[in-house]
Amino acid sequence: MQIGILATVVATVLGTMLAYALVRYRFRGRSALGPLILAPLAMPEVVLGSSLLTLFVAAGVPQGFWTILVAHVTFCVSFVVVVVKARLAGLDPALEEAAADLYATGWQVFRRVTLPLLLPGIVAAGLLAFSLSFDDFIVTNLNAGTTVTFPMYVWGAAQRGSRRR
Repeated sequence: MQIGILATVVATVLGTMLAYALVRYRFRGRSALGPLILAPLAMPEVVLGSSLLTLFVAAGVPQGFWTILVAHVTFCVSFVVVVVKARLAGLDPALEEAAADLYATGWQVFRRVTLPLLLPGIVAAGLLAFSLSFDDFIVTNLNAGTTVTFPMYVWGAAQRGSRRR
């Protein structure tokens, strides 16, 4: 539960900020971010998990809670970006412009207009990220070390149960 909740919070915050930047701003490298964001969605989990394992081993990071958390945030951010980006694309920029015309600051426009309109998409993205993180076995198994998560516990219990028969 801890990994699922932490990965959800971090991925939702990072993914929302990234989606907002991709939809509302023009910057150098923006077009290159699209394939990088979609890569974890398209690649098999074994490839993602083994790539992260290779990175952690090469960097000398001990496997455990933090490597699992980084791995889960890595693949959950992509899902959050896609969901929030779709919600942002459906919003009318004229609403934000109208708030700015009424002398709202950039922060006030975001907090009072944009964020409430984005909230259903952010909540949906967070729930999706949590369910993906909580259910993930392959990436977790490759990067867990001695840490046991719920899917790994279920897998181990199923193995022990099948051997007794």
